[in-house]
Amino acid sequence: MRKYELIAPCHFGLESVLKREIDDLGYDVSKVEDGKVTFLGDEEAVARANICLRTAERILIKIGSFKATTYDELFEATKALEWESYIPRDARFNVVKASGIKSKLFSPSDIQSIMKKAMVERLKGVYGINWFDETGVDIAIRTTILKDEVTVGLDTTGTSLHKRGYRKLVAKAPIAENLAAALIMLTPWRGDRILADPFCGSGTFPIEAAMMAANMAPGMNRTFKGMGLDHIVAPTVWKDAFEEAHDEVSLPASADITGFDIDASMIETARANAKLAGVEKLVRFEKRDVKDFTHPGKYGFMITNPPYGERLNVDELNVLYKTLSDSYKALDNWSLFVITSYENAATAMGLKPDKNRKIYNGMLKTYFYSFMGQKPDRNKQ
Repeated sequence: MRKYELIAPCHFGLESVLKREIDDLGYDVSKVEDGKVTFLGDEEAVARANICLRTAERILIKIGSFKATTYDELFEATKALEWESYIPRDARFNVVKASGIKSKLFSPSDIQSIMKKAMVERLKGVYGINWFDETGVDIAIRTTILKDEVTVGLDTTGTSLHKRGYRKLVAKAPIAENLAAALIMLTPWRGDRILADPFCGSGTFPIEAAMMAANMAPGMNRTFKGMGLDHIVAPTVWKDAFEEAHDEVSLPASADITGFDIDASMIETARANAKLAGVEKLVRFEKRDVKDFTHPGKYGFMITNPPYGERLNVDELNVLYKTLSDSYKALDNWSLFVITSYENAATAMGLKPDKNRKIYNGMLKTYFYSFMGQKPDRNKQ
């Protein structure tokens, strides 16, 4: 099988989680940078990474990288790449996304236009043609320029990996599925432990947790752009990867995963989403105010995404977080994990976090607070 250098972008601050996932899949990580992890793999790795990775945004095949500070340099370096190894003569191809950060080249439209012209010039010479019908497969190229270093990748994913396919209905400010999965993976929670979300909205935290408990690959029920690129990944490879993912599913006999929300319509939405995800028997949703949250179990995990600051004023936020804290303190040796953009959340809760991670949810800086409860005595259990 042909070997590739693969790039997996992710949320800033969660690179270590994604690296661990790639390691667990059995592939060698070659580089970890802000917002992306690069690893080595064959066409099977392209399929398995798309289907199995919970925390990545997409999977790109790295075409090349180079330094460019002028559009002439960008044109010549792009033209020098071996595009014929990835683009058949009848393919449709475009630079669908380009970004420049801390670079002399920063205009997305100009970067896209220059690179497309360079690709055309290269392929005209290779294929000996002056006109491209572009009636074949659709190939999407994505480019990032960071500090004048250009990285060019071929997109094998299409719609972002956070779109699992189960969330047809969402809350007003939903947390992305891959971000929710990554945050759960930053905690010591495992499928046989209690997990509850008192602000569950459309149910993303409980549903992602239930999928983990059942060992359900997040992409096992969706399609990917790479499935149409037979010259890069054969259809049989995709078929085998999907079959492997379905074979790995192991529904536990029971699970203690719950979601609560004060909005009855959100509870109905969460239930519908859980059914679409195939985990409706593993997760329970109930209409309940956070002030009324209780649970008889011990050593549980509360993982939640309370309303952010733009939806409430400071006084309302302080009351909300104090109420959350009061409910948490009444539980028996639980651990609490909160993602929020409210920088005074810990003060409002009156709790000292064991850890506070800064994570970027898009352009929004958020804080992931960890308040660790007592560990269970495994010997006694």
